[in-house]
Amino acid sequence: MKWKPDYDSAASEYSKAAVAFKNAKQLEQAKDAYLKEAECHENNKALFHAAKAIEQAGMMLKEMQKLPEAVQLIERASVIFLETGTPDTAAMCLERAAKLIENVNLEKAVDLYQQAASVFENEDRLRQSVELQGKASRLLVRARRLDEAATSLQKEKNMYKDIENYPTCYKKTIAQVLVHLHRNDVVAAEKCVRESYSIPGFSGSEDCTALEQLLEGYNEQDQDQVSSVCNSALFKYMDNDYAKLALSLSVPGGGIKKKSPQEKVEGSTVSGSHAEEDDEYSGGLC
Repeated sequence: MKWKPDYDSAASEYSKAAVAFKNAKQLEQAKDAYLKEAECHENNKALFHAAKAIEQAGMMLKEMQKLPEAVQLIERASVIFLETGTPDTAAMCLERAAKLIENVNLEKAVDLYQQAASVFENEDRLRQSVELQGKASRLLVRARRLDEAATSLQKEKNMYKDIENYPTCYKKTIAQVLVHLHRNDVVAAEKCVRESYSIPGFSGSEDCTALEQLLEGYNEQDQDQVSSVCNSALFKYMDNDYAKLALSLSVPGGGIKKKSPQEKVEGSTVSGSHAEEDDEYSGGLC
């Protein structure tokens, strides 16, 4: 007469209760019921179903606008999904959590997107991974964490190169250059362009030409040339975070254009001729 708990039936009843609470808009009770369901599944060694129930509890917290707590539960579910050998579900879970928290906590969203990207990368699913890495890069720019953004963009660009999506590599080079110039690191910006010459089709592309003009204007402290390039359609229609970098880019030194050696010579010649005229009439007309 030894009784054994029937966790499977209990989990089913808790699930029904959670749905009923949810339909009645009693979200706190729904969340608790989903967590009870998860506990029963864990006791029954049904970890995948436990993770699904925990994720649902997180979604109840989302509906209650308790976003940090919601993200915490969804992250917990993603760990269990990884343990049960379902990395795709884990990555999607992390991406969902990142979207929830994006407008509240940029740093946490970046971390979640990067975690999701790593999961897909470990599964050799580079197309899914690079998309999430791109979201992390944009948020890093938005948060003005430019050193980390530069590293993230390089990783992104390398992935696009691996999957032979070369035109997108060109766009990532533009983004890299803008980030480096905002970091006041023109050497790193020029290095990015030089390294990109090895990417098929980059040399001679409109992206390459625009970047060469941008760097020339920046080095010569010619704000007009820099602004002209940054206001071109190529830059204005990039992702919004990079377009903002382009529009706000200013050259060092306040935008006073440096004189070329020839202009300096011509300037000194003109000033010299004026001096000779002054000397000629220095003693008066008589």
